[in-house]
Amino acid sequence: MAERRFLGIDCGTSGLRGIVIDEGGLILAQASEPLPASGQSEDGGVTQDPRDWERALLALLDRMPPVDALAVDGTSGTLVATDADGRPLAPARMYDDRSARAHAPAIAAVAPPECGAHGATSALARLLDLQAACPDARHVMTQADWLASRLGAPPGVSDDNNVLKLGFDPVAREWPAWMDRLGVRRALLPEVMPPGSVLASGSAGSTLVIAGTTDGCASFLATGADGIGDAVTALGSTMTLRLMSDKPVFVPALGVYSHRMGDRWLVGGASNSGGKALLRFFAAGEIERLTPLIDLSTPTGRDWHPLAGTGERFPVQDESMTFEPDDRPAEPERFLQALLEGMTGVEARGYAALEKHGAGRPKTIRTVGGGARNPVWRAMREARLGLAMTEPLHIEAAYGTARLARAGYLDARR
Repeated sequence: MAERRFLGIDCGTSGLRGIVIDEGGLILAQASEPLPASGQSEDGGVTQDPRDWERALLALLDRMPPVDALAVDGTSGTLVATDADGRPLAPARMYDDRSARAHAPAIAAVAPPECGAHGATSALARLLDLQAACPDARHVMTQADWLASRLGAPPGVSDDNNVLKLGFDPVAREWPAWMDRLGVRRALLPEVMPPGSVLASGSAGSTLVIAGTTDGCASFLATGADGIGDAVTALGSTMTLRLMSDKPVFVPALGVYSHRMGDRWLVGGASNSGGKALLRFFAAGEIERLTPLIDLSTPTGRDWHPLAGTGERFPVQDESMTFEPDDRPAEPERFLQALLEGMTGVEARGYAALEKHGAGRPKTIRTVGGGARNPVWRAMREARLGLAMTEPLHIEAAYGTARLARAGYLDARR
């Protein structure tokens, strides 16, 4: 039997990346293509030209071998208005576009607190702007959906994850009635499929196009985490915790929400603690130099909540919280140790908060981001969390999307 190949395509702000794997998860090919910088406007608008996405997509595919199935992930909340055939009618509004924030109060008045459509960068607010600006539009599509349509998927079909910030109810799996009070043109809303569903099968022997996901969910899947209790901590400029659960959890006050992944739920929360808080006090080179000097057998006794600026959202919500340590150790390595201990405590309290609200307790924890490379921090976290860290399979979102394409293909062939 010929070797099966599966392609995952990750579309980020600055470029596209593709990874091809075999049935065992071995990487057979990988490549990337850059994108032009986003356009910026004084009203907070952030846009890109979907034709640039398509050019990068075609260039990427030219560098890839033939595959049996593919899936696409994209930035969550990025939208493009199109005609009936999927041709763009205007520049794409990016996930961090704030130009439609005037709609936020009206959305807040009708949408339930647990809905993902709130805020100044709401995808639903962008939809309301686009339907007014493009009265001839027949579809408003997410970035991942539009790219999939360029590969053979029908326009106007999405997945559970990419429509969460558009107001889709992932528990009832429906577009809620309260959207009518905002004047949403329902004909623009996509049909929603589970991630991993077959969107297009084509003729015999052609590539299956599989429903994708968001870049964040793809990054989780890339690590190999997919069972109940599998968790991933992203230690980047901020700290994001994600945990696979058998039930959805929504805690609006803490910014905790859930993405549906088949019959499971990816529950997540994000803290403002993280790498930015470290870099406020130490340069990257200093952290690397001081880390081996830390003596884990003598904790500092501090219980800090390190922050780079003002405000915290998870595991506590406090818009006025600041971090100004007045009892910092004199030795720089002890000060660094206290900061790392503090962030370890934030992580532990974060997973405790997810468990308290029904997500369950982590059984495995994988780590991605720059902080994953710090061996002392890892040992500190293992001791506090009571779990040995599990090595991630991969850290690229495109790898997670390739795994999703493989799962969708194998399900369709069963």
